[in-house]
Amino acid sequence: MKLLFIHQNFPGQFLHLAPALAAAGHDVVALTLKRPSTNPWRGVRIVTYELSRGTSSDVHPWLAEFETKTIRGEACFRAALAMKADGYSPDVIIAHPGWGESLFLKEVWPQARLGIYCEFFYAPSGADVGFDPEFPVTDPGNACRLRMKNLNNIAHFQLADAAISPTAWQAGGFPKPFRDLISVIHDGIDTEAVRPDPTVSLTLDGMLTLTRDDEVITFVNRNLEPYRGYHIFMRALPELLRRRPNARVLIVGGEGVSYGAAPANGRNWRDIFIDEVRPRIADEDWARVHFLGNIAYTHFVPLLQLSRVHVYWTYPFVLSWSLLEAMSAGCAIVASDTEPVREVIAHDKTGRLIDFFDADALTDAVCALLDDTAARARLGGAAREFCQAHYDLATVCLPAQLRWVESLM
Repeated sequence: MKLLFIHQNFPGQFLHLAPALAAAGHDVVALTLKRPSTNPWRGVRIVTYELSRGTSSDVHPWLAEFETKTIRGEACFRAALAMKADGYSPDVIIAHPGWGESLFLKEVWPQARLGIYCEFFYAPSGADVGFDPEFPVTDPGNACRLRMKNLNNIAHFQLADAAISPTAWQAGGFPKPFRDLISVIHDGIDTEAVRPDPTVSLTLDGMLTLTRDDEVITFVNRNLEPYRGYHIFMRALPELLRRRPNARVLIVGGEGVSYGAAPANGRNWRDIFIDEVRPRIADEDWARVHFLGNIAYTHFVPLLQLSRVHVYWTYPFVLSWSLLEAMSAGCAIVASDTEPVREVIAHDKTGRLIDFFDADALTDAVCALLDDTAARARLGGAAREFCQAHYDLATVCLPAQLRWVESLM
């Protein structure tokens, strides 16, 4: 079969699925904005497209995002026409529609079956919007903006033959009848690669080497921002450092914005909340806090294996891969009591759940686990077993994804 993957930053969520299909003997092509370092990549032939224009400066703000998606959709449409002219015709198209790239591909290949990756359906209440009173929604037109933001989702469901979503909570955010098209299958965690390692060590800045003998607390995000609870974690830090004089706190994440709004005045959330708590932290304690930025995966796995307590905080929003990877590594986890975290963390079984806004309770929970070796071992072992049983790449998720693709074929 001829399979075409669409993702502006390929492989993205198709990291394992696309190569597996190529290895199974299918003709697999990816259409992407990202220029590859190697082509083909793991058996997948890469075709790139280019944007012909940018977003208009005077477009209505409620429509600006859909215009951006339309621009990308047109660019992919033009690239698809060129591929068709060269004789290419896919049997199945598998797309992450979030950037609008797959909006018009059925106009080129109407006979192709289309499967889409459903990441999030925007809602004016009950999810991320309005969740945090510290950052209130002040514009009454925001609900109108979100309705327009969902135009891309709605347009794709008029085209799609099937859909996939990584968690039940994310799938459940899509309204009927769209929800009936969605199969809940996670992207998968390589639990053999991400596993406990009592011999692990990690060297920071070429000087400080940490091992499992050190009291290490970890906090991981793509970017350090309120959506992922960075502000709550930072407010727990002064008391946490005071009560744990030997602890090292390793914080992973960039200074940009992945979700939500950027702060005013050109600042970044990382520095805003450092400035808020730094006056309450002594210099010798602050020296035990390590901001690592964005790190390579080869360093990320040892960091999880090193962690004595891992903290994961999030609004009711898309679940991070890093939480499941921390579970796979056997971490003792303290997490926010929010959806979809409850889908994978059961309180005092696979981790401990704490009210998102309670920084003091976060501190207490971390300290309690640091003092309880048996509880850490019990929770970390149960977390790994749960991840293996429900999210293992080789035995659970990838086989289910392949069956989903076969159903499209």
